[in-house]
Amino acid sequence: MTATPDMASPSAEAMAGWPAAADLRDAAGRWRAWLEDEKRVSPHTLRAYLGDVGRFVGFLSDHLGRPPGLNDLSAAALADLRAFQSRRAAGGAGAATRARGLSGVRNFLTHLDRIGVLHNAAIGSLRNPKLPKRLPRPLAVADALAAVDTVATLSDEEWIGQRDRALLFLLYGCGLRLGEALGLTRREAPAGDTLVVTGKGRKQRMVPVLPAVREAVDAYIAACPFPLPAGGPLFLGARGGPLNPAVAERQMRQLRVVLGLPESATPHALRHSFATHLLAGGGDLRTIQELLGHAALSTTQRYTGVDAERLMTVYADAHPRARRTGG
Repeated sequence: MTATPDMASPSAEAMAGWPAAADLRDAAGRWRAWLEDEKRVSPHTLRAYLGDVGRFVGFLSDHLGRPPGLNDLSAAALADLRAFQSRRAAGGAGAATRARGLSGVRNFLTHLDRIGVLHNAAIGSLRNPKLPKRLPRPLAVADALAAVDTVATLSDEEWIGQRDRALLFLLYGCGLRLGEALGLTRREAPAGDTLVVTGKGRKQRMVPVLPAVREAVDAYIAACPFPLPAGGPLFLGARGGPLNPAVAERQMRQLRVVLGLPESATPHALRHSFATHLLAGGGDLRTIQELLGHAALSTTQRYTGVDAERLMTVYADAHPRARRTGG
């Protein structure tokens, strides 16, 4: 008997709205379970992938005039895939959005091919939209330090200020993603010179912990008025539940106003700052790649562009020849 996906989950509820034939819906449910149970993708990635495929299924339904099945997915030609991308572009989806959307469809079709359900010959020939090269936008050293030191003053409750300072310190001092920091349990709080972090794809990495970072986390733990069981979340919200990432994003927005920081000053910008400042201080790319948990070195190499851009700015501001005008 075919297993039925748990329709109580948000991802399954999203699939319930697909205009798809039963065989496609069943295959999609199995793919969803594979992503959750075997690949262990993040909830954000899962929702994005399901949304991507759901939009493609909806496009095929409109194109065919009926709910598509697996045979229709197999028969989808390169022209169909391009038409889908064109419709998204006409609807206002930018190149980055369309590229991400295509990754979900490609993942689904590739998985079905791998397990012998269908083969689509066109998906491998479709190129991703050309993306503009965007460099990470780190904060200056002084601004990053000011953000960490000032965030504690934004709250009327001392323990919340200590919490926010500890959280931002982990982002800047250890290069953590916001989700990685909020995913730490009390047991995983830094107690020594290193911290084990679970990143994307459930991959673990070890990062060094500066004494100042550890002291900030210890101060928060000591001040927290709620119990912090070993297996529970390290960072708690004002009512004692897991801290919502929107709180950290809101605090960074306040810091932009208080400190006059640029719009690019987000929690993730502190991670960018960690990498850029290490590189400027002489860190090598391979080490920074390991610390950030990047699967590919090419991702880390973006920071060399940031550093080169900074050096050119310093040169233009400081070099006598660069300051001269008129040749």
